[in-house]
Amino acid sequence: MTKDGKDGRDGKDGDGIRSGFGSLPVAGAVLTGIVAAYMALVAFGNITDFGTNREFVRHVLAMDTTFRDEDVMWRAIESHAVADVAYVGIIAWETLTAAVLLGAVWLWVRGLRRGNRGDVGPARRTTTLGLLMVLLLFGLGFIVIGGEWFQMWQSSDWNGLEPAGRNVMLAAFALVLIHLPGARGNGEGADRTP
Repeated sequence: MTKDGKDGRDGKDGDGIRSGFGSLPVAGAVLTGIVAAYMALVAFGNITDFGTNREFVRHVLAMDTTFRDEDVMWRAIESHAVADVAYVGIIAWETLTAAVLLGAVWLWVRGLRRGNRGDVGPARRTTTLGLLMVLLLFGLGFIVIGGEWFQMWQSSDWNGLEPAGRNVMLAAFALVLIHLPGARGNGEGADRTP
């Protein structure tokens, strides 16, 4: 504050970002950017190196490196065509997730550039959607379906539970962070969300 009671800012765009470094909205934007970049690289890697993770999906669905217990082997999907369709679906989901999160980063920057006048509600909602997509992919897809239904936990060769767990933890942490009252960016935690 200056002597005349003004905050010393001229109200131009960008004041919100400069004055907000270290704030929860900026932390939410950065964390959203990290998850967005990660998902974009995962999708890019699976598109440009299609064969590596195609083999992973085929082996997980075939359950051919598990204990091969006859009580659960009926779950195995040995068709390469079905496994490849599932893998293409995973890549499409990863790509869509990356696009949603990259859009959320843009919304965070737009909202933060406006400072206290800015509304980060759209950024929070879009980030929430993207993070829920990450949780569905790695939590439901890899941990629940791959890990339990297809018994991936039994495989020492084709086991993606540890990386899936890291992704679930990162997405869950980001989801909590962006929903903290101070992450709303509009003064005293008020959100312009209806």
